[in-house]
Amino acid sequence: QVQLVESGGGLVQAGGSLRLSCAASRGTFSRYAMGWFRQAPGKEREFVAAISSSGSNTGYADSVKGRFTISRDNAKNTVYLQMNNLKPEDTAVYYCAAKPFPVPDWYYIGGHNYDYWGQGTQVTVSS
Repeated sequence: QVQLVESGGGLVQAGGSLRLSCAASRGTFSRYAMGWFRQAPGKEREFVAAISSSGSNTGYADSVKGRFTISRDNAKNTVYLQMNNLKPEDTAVYYCAAKPFPVPDWYYIGGHNYDYWGQGTQVTVSS
């Protein structure tokens, strides 16, 4: 059973930056494709970014492309989400998710692909 713990959320002004981390335990992290999702109050969960198990391929939602960067350090069992030029509409609870045994070099956009989820970290962007 993989455990995922997010950190790095907080309150930031519009235009600012935050770096989220998601640490994985109890599993072979380098064999997981990873993703970040978010859910704002009253809205459905949405895809933010994803990365293949090796880190060679990444994908982003159009709303964050050019502002957010997903990366991973397999030696540290951690995936990151660097968020720059934050906007009030980025306010949400951010979740990381893991998909064991993915197709090599694939990343996954749909939340239904992921087997394990973290508890989430709140990001609030003030205008």
